[in-house]
Amino acid sequence: MKNVRDLMKDLRGNQTQQKTAGEMHVARETISRYETGKDKVNVDVANKYSKKYDDPCFAMTVQNEYTGTGPVWLDGPNADLHRSAIKEKTLEELEEAFSRLKETGLSKPLSNLQPFELQEVHEALEELVEAETAISQFIAVVCMETGISYRGLWMDHYRYLISQGFLKED
Repeated sequence: MKNVRDLMKDLRGNQTQQKTAGEMHVARETISRYETGKDKVNVDVANKYSKKYDDPCFAMTVQNEYTGTGPVWLDGPNADLHRSAIKEKTLEELEEAFSRLKETGLSKPLSNLQPFELQEVHEALEELVEAETAISQFIAVVCMETGISYRGLWMDHYRYLISQGFLKED
């Protein structure tokens, strides 16, 4: 699984740590400590990297590394990151999640579920997590291949949520 420190090095490419440090408004030694894993990247620097590079893999990896949750960048031997393969996998996972969720009874208080009902809910949530991973991969790959801003998509989405009253404006 990818980690933040390796992705920072990859994103920096041939640019020196000194130049990157200047752009991030930190000391060169700080970049070195992040890239060697001696220190965890702070939120401000992770945000600056996200803005500068607009890299979906970096964004997903930061979320996973810092919270231990959320979709991860698929890089195993069975991961097929071709946009057509991901599209098909996403549709498959969405159909499975939709079907499982539709079959799951949630009308009574969840605290009163019987063990078999709780198992059904758990299985529905697992299908939804699989669908979320597929969706995240699909969005990331299509953004990377088309040049559509991953960060921009999320910023537009947050503005929409605010406009609809689902999020408070900061």
